[in-house]
Amino acid sequence: MESRVLSSGATTISGVTRLTKPAARISTVAVSSPARLNANGGNLVWGRQLRPSLLNLDYSSAVPVVTKTLKRDVLKPCPATASDSTGDAAAPVGFFAKYPFLVTGFFFFMWYFLNVIFNILNKKIYNYFPYPYFVSVIHLLVGVVYCLGSWTVGLPKRAPIDSNLLKLLIPVGFCHALGHVTSNVSFAAVAVSFTHTVKALEPFFNAAASQFILGQSIPITLWLSLAPVVIGVSMASLTELSFNWLGFTSAMISNISFTYRSIYSKKAMTDMDSTNLYAYISIIALLFCIPPAAILEGPQLLKYGLNDAIAKVGMTKFISDLFWVGMFYHLYNQIATNTLERVAPLTHAVGNVLKRVFVIGFSIIVFGNKISTQTAIGTSIAIAGVAIYSLIKAKIEEEKRVS
Repeated sequence: MESRVLSSGATTISGVTRLTKPAARISTVAVSSPARLNANGGNLVWGRQLRPSLLNLDYSSAVPVVTKTLKRDVLKPCPATASDSTGDAAAPVGFFAKYPFLVTGFFFFMWYFLNVIFNILNKKIYNYFPYPYFVSVIHLLVGVVYCLGSWTVGLPKRAPIDSNLLKLLIPVGFCHALGHVTSNVSFAAVAVSFTHTVKALEPFFNAAASQFILGQSIPITLWLSLAPVVIGVSMASLTELSFNWLGFTSAMISNISFTYRSIYSKKAMTDMDSTNLYAYISIIALLFCIPPAAILEGPQLLKYGLNDAIAKVGMTKFISDLFWVGMFYHLYNQIATNTLERVAPLTHAVGNVLKRVFVIGFSIIVFGNKISTQTAIGTSIAIAGVAIYSLIKAKIEEEKRVS
């Protein structure tokens, strides 16, 4: 039995059975000179077609081991390897990957849309519930709850934070809280269009802080471009029908606060993604906003503030308005950050100016604010000055980046 089984693959010499490997599995080559093997010949990758010249193989040498002519199997590149060698040229390109400008345009649209809706709804709330400190807390609270929920489901995954980064982010969060609260105090006191006109002075404070605090040299062209901003805001303020000092000074304090936020943000540069970073800043800012809201407005809210608001619009609308204004605030800030990451500084500058124009224009239309001719001219001059400043600054930053 055993002899019959082995006889198909054996050769008998002098009556002794000797096993040999099946001929179909033997492929013998002779190396003419082992010392001439290519150094990279050992790094073989599955699926790659090997060229004999790389290994200096000689297929013409006859070695009398196999008496049957064998067919040499040639390794052919698999489809995955072929696509790798052509840079994934065969991979299908999605619609949005083919037209990225549509995605960027959608981000800009959502940024403007959410910003306009936030400002309009925010002002409507102040018309029947004039408590800006409490509303500021609601803005941040809704955003923090949104971030915590996103972290819970892993969209995005929460980035770890250590004590050193936390110490750097605390000043950023404080300035963010102060700027946010004072902006809302101004929104509650004067027309939305006037607050945004005054906040157009923010580039002036940024330039001043860079020059005199950070010690950076500001080109004369940037300073000259800020002159129309100062003149335009002054003209608009002198004839603004809703002008009061509380609204004006609050907007100015907001400008200073956001300027220092930018300064501290530069000191707290980190590799953390913008979504997680903004979430941590919002949490810190919320903790700073709660005490003044409780001290300055808490007794009034408990005594008659909340009851008056519910009596005017009802419990359902009151809670709904507070929830949605907080959601719009968080989303427009988050989408603004994501939008600015997709575009060049020049596009960012133009987009930021156009956003302010949209907010001012829509607020005047929706609320029917009456403005004088001088206020309209002053606002236009200020916006034009901001546009010129932003374009010059973006060009300077682009030149620095290239060099």
